[in-house]
Amino acid sequence: MDVVLARCHLRHAVGALLAAEFLLSAAVRAQDETDNEREFSYNRSAPNGPDRWGEIKPSWANCSRGRMQSPIDLSNARPERSLGFLNYSYRPAQATIVNRGHDIAVMFKGDAGSLVINGTAYHLRQLHWHTPSEHTVGGRRYDMELHLVHESAANKAAVIGVLYKVGHPDRFLQTLEPAIRLIKETRDMEVPIGVVDPSGARATGSVYYRYMGSLTTPPCTEGVVWTVFQKARHVAKYQLELLRDAVDDGNRENARPLQDVNGRDISVFRPKPCVLGKQYY
Repeated sequence: MDVVLARCHLRHAVGALLAAEFLLSAAVRAQDETDNEREFSYNRSAPNGPDRWGEIKPSWANCSRGRMQSPIDLSNARPERSLGFLNYSYRPAQATIVNRGHDIAVMFKGDAGSLVINGTAYHLRQLHWHTPSEHTVGGRRYDMELHLVHESAANKAAVIGVLYKVGHPDRFLQTLEPAIRLIKETRDMEVPIGVVDPSGARATGSVYYRYMGSLTTPPCTEGVVWTVFQKARHVAKYQLELLRDAVDDGNRENARPLQDVNGRDISVFRPKPCVLGKQYY
């Protein structure tokens, strides 16, 4: 049985090595997200709302003119088993937490681990939350989406999106609740919170979507490799309220509207089950 398992894993590994996933034509830094999030709004009727982000600054023109913008609906994805299981691992690292005006972000100051795509390592730099989710699956919008933002040595970005639906409390968020309450009255100031283990925020399941997109906040820089997991984690309703109340920007949501796909290729990786007697994995 161990030999069969090994062969199954080997088959997936070889497929991953042979895959030419995506060429990144743009260098987009994880830090490219604007530091002052009060300059824009998620209120679509506001003069600085999402439909007008591209008019606020010349450097934000991509928000209106870009052809590879995020988020998108992840329907009509093409199965691509050669993508392989996502190769990422995280470790505890020193971190700070900051209220950026429209979201709460955890910024890693040490080596928090990395994600490997097509032989390139992308190091975890920060994570933050959007409520409700920004990406949709088959038109369904989830209650929350976590973004784990990674950066390569060549300053290219890769983001993992983890979807959430209301249910039992999220344990990773529970560890951060005291810090989130602490920064409710603090804006744009990073507060040290000691060691944070991002492995607690890992996605569950193996099925994921892959496409090329952009940052979902100004300047909406393109060239981002997006990986969004299909299986949703759970989050308690009070935790959603905690994140929104801590920001207190007058909006109940901080999710950018869906953007046009514009003919982009959307792939989905679904592992081929290996049959071991009557068991699947």
